[in-house]
Amino acid sequence: MTDPTPAGPAGPDRAGPDHPEDPAWRGVERALLPLRRLVLLGVLLPLAVALGALLWLTAGPVWALFALVPLALAGWGWGALARNWHSWRYAERADDLLVSRGVLWRETTVVPYGRMQLVEVTSGPLERRYGLARLQLHTAAATTDATIPGLAPTEAERLRDRLTELGEARSAGL
Repeated sequence: MTDPTPAGPAGPDRAGPDHPEDPAWRGVERALLPLRRLVLLGVLLPLAVALGALLWLTAGPVWALFALVPLALAGWGWGALARNWHSWRYAERADDLLVSRGVLWRETTVVPYGRMQLVEVTSGPLERRYGLARLQLHTAAATTDATIPGLAPTEAERLRDRLTELGEARSAGL
């Protein structure tokens, strides 16, 4: 028999009274959304202008309308980025860290604390401008590496320290 509860934000993979053993999921910072939208517009708007000018000069004004295609992609991407931002979440459990993401194809990565080899916090220029950091987890198996973008720097550092501590404690018992 299948579980009638829908998957997603209110689904069975969320903590709740029906699943008391489930972890508490945390989302990423809201500032990640405007950052990604800025990158989207920073790529597609100049492309639309350059394509429109090139087509206008070489093929004529009617062909320049094809420059609207990158603008349409920017409009679609605006909403798609919101759905993608909402899909990113992570949960700390007793023995491992869960990282979940994806809109059409949901992907959940389970990283056992004892298998972590390196935990690093990075923050590029745009991420620093928006007050964000990225946590990167490395394990011996490349398939269990995980990244959590869009964390507040203090949360990323707290998580790095906690995961490092738990990783050392778990690997010492091997």
